[in-house]
Amino acid sequence: MIKKLQPDVWITTLAAIVFFVAAQNANAMTASQYFSDGNRLFRDDLYWAALLRYGQAADQGLNTPVLHYNSGIAHYRAGQHIRAHDALLRALEDPLLRVAAHYNLGLNAYELGEIEEALRWFRLARDQDSSDKLQTFAVVAISRIRDEQARSDGFKLRIAERERQRDFTDFQFRARVSFGSDDNVFRSPDQSYIDLSDPLLPVVTPEVKSGAFMPVSLSAKYLINSLKFEGFYVAYRLAGRYYQDKDLDNATEYQHEASFGNEYRRKEGNREREIYSAFKVSQHEETYYDPDDGVARNIAGVNIDDRMNYLRYGPELTVRQSHERLAFGAKIKAQLWNYDQQVVVPEYDHEYFLLSLFGQYKFTSSSLLRLTMDGYSRRYGDRPAYDLDGQPRIGNPNIRYDYISLQLTARQRIFDGMWFGFNVKHTERTDQYLGYNDYTLDSFGFEFHWSRGDRFDLEASGSYRLYDYPSAFAFHNPAAGRKTQESVSASIIADYRMTRHLSLVGQVRFRETVSNDIRIQYERTQFIFGLRWEQ
Repeated sequence: MIKKLQPDVWITTLAAIVFFVAAQNANAMTASQYFSDGNRLFRDDLYWAALLRYGQAADQGLNTPVLHYNSGIAHYRAGQHIRAHDALLRALEDPLLRVAAHYNLGLNAYELGEIEEALRWFRLARDQDSSDKLQTFAVVAISRIRDEQARSDGFKLRIAERERQRDFTDFQFRARVSFGSDDNVFRSPDQSYIDLSDPLLPVVTPEVKSGAFMPVSLSAKYLINSLKFEGFYVAYRLAGRYYQDKDLDNATEYQHEASFGNEYRRKEGNREREIYSAFKVSQHEETYYDPDDGVARNIAGVNIDDRMNYLRYGPELTVRQSHERLAFGAKIKAQLWNYDQQVVVPEYDHEYFLLSLFGQYKFTSSSLLRLTMDGYSRRYGDRPAYDLDGQPRIGNPNIRYDYISLQLTARQRIFDGMWFGFNVKHTERTDQYLGYNDYTLDSFGFEFHWSRGDRFDLEASGSYRLYDYPSAFAFHNPAAGRKTQESVSASIIADYRMTRHLSLVGQVRFRETVSNDIRIQYERTQFIFGLRWEQ
């Protein structure tokens, strides 16, 4: 927060008092006494009482830049930013107070949410030679504002800035169109293998295909600030990958999502409360293909290429309470996943429930530790559970998987534009029938962020995941042995802001999965370059 950058304004105020006392004569003693008592009350943080005394001094005929300056600071501390602005403007008449007034006008404008106006005043304080200390404070303030603007990519941060003014309506729009190359479009294994899941034990030679694609994302949100701290919104989001070559068209997938709900945000001092509720409806489309060659799947001559298409809908609620150092919150979600109807194979229809709890503690202003615990469940309506020999026999209960995960995240800021973090996560999945598909997952990750001024951002992240299946077999065949799986993923994103709304974005993504079930083993690298527009 820019508030923390403010200098000890009483350094300037005390100097101004000395100047004032020296300039007064015996005929102004009553006004002087009021003024002096106002200063005493200010030092005791009694800003309203101080303002009363300053007003009495003015009623006695005192009309000096020093009085206006001290009144402006008292109004600022009391939260009366409009009056603070007017008083500080009148203090500009005195050359000795001008630089301090410029800086405090910047702080006051920032509190009003007038970012460009704040920058103008801070620049005036920066471009002077009379006070090195205030010049340094102004430089830091400008840098932090620019850093906030450069990082404000998400809707939530932009809403937080705009809610300072609380316009009755707020429209946000974001679109990104990119061009990318993919060296393994269908996530195909790079080696031949014997398909142990087929009784005929055929030898399969996968064909790794590469090609170009267009990632597209679009989101729009309309917010109505119907109450002081609360607003109602409707939103739409589109995300997809479109492959250009006809031979790769089966890899195209996209999703539409519409949502509506409420947002509540209230901040008082170091305490902040956020509540987010929504009902979301999503439509997902993709082709159910064979990773070995990218051809749409069929069973007994029946095409089942639409097996992975689904309609997903349900409510969710997020609550967050934060203080100066401690923050905690919870998230609840309930969804129905309705997949396209199938005749010859089971459907993936299921219910999904999530409860997530987190706690976070800031040891310093630049370091924090966060603990997150998730419990969630997937309950299928048309998929028989597996027996211990790896066969999903008709008559078995439907699959139910329950998950418990615990994650520890640590972050450290090196300086204003750079931070890094590490996380460790342990997840346990329980197959509620006989435990065939139980697993434990341990993952280790890192993240890094660097902002260079207000135009350039660089983000890097990576993770390693190790699965342990105590009962499941590779290919669901006991002859193949216990299933093993591990994966590595990494991503680097560079963002260059050309104008206020338009940015260039480049990204590299890599993922490798290794398993003795060769069907799911692959290596893939994608390069993406595009334009992003934000309104």
